[in-house]
Amino acid sequence: MLATNSLIFVRLVPMLSIGIRGKGKEMDEIKYIQIGVIHSPFKEPKGTPIQPAGAKDIIGTVEVFPGFVKGLKDLAEFSHIILLYNFHLSKKWELEVKPFMDDHLHGVFATRASARPNSIGISVVRLIKVEGNILHIKDVDIVDGTPLLDIKPYVPEFDIREVEKVGWLEKNVHKLSTSKDDERFVK
Repeated sequence: MLATNSLIFVRLVPMLSIGIRGKGKEMDEIKYIQIGVIHSPFKEPKGTPIQPAGAKDIIGTVEVFPGFVKGLKDLAEFSHIILLYNFHLSKKWELEVKPFMDDHLHGVFATRASARPNSIGISVVRLIKVEGNILHIKDVDIVDGTPLLDIKPYVPEFDIREVEKVGWLEKNVHKLSTSKDDERFVK
């Protein structure tokens, strides 16, 4: 287990050839504090569901490090939570990727690929119960041992939007229940 004060360093380096931040300015270093670790039955990316909707009833836990337990006050009053985490097993990112549910290249920002400029994952999961520093959750699509960055309550009135289109996924979203990670984005 990592210590309470573990940091995840993200080095944003100048990438002038593709115009990131433009005009030759260097990017700032961003530091995230790891607040816990996510535990699931998935010991490796291969075979892991690619979204929580494809991981129905998969049980897991979130171990929140002792220094952050006070932050869990009142969380048990919510049925669903948002987990933000680090895709720690992702390989080098590309700006165009072939996502899990399609055979064509798409811009990385039009996908949910784990290999991205900032390897941050997000999942909405069901919160079953809180026991001390352990959150019992369902609908887990996350690899065991994944570093946890943040937890937020899921509130439909805040988070649900009526959408008019879902891009290239419109013809592929039906594949979600059978799509699993095949390690294409792993180191």
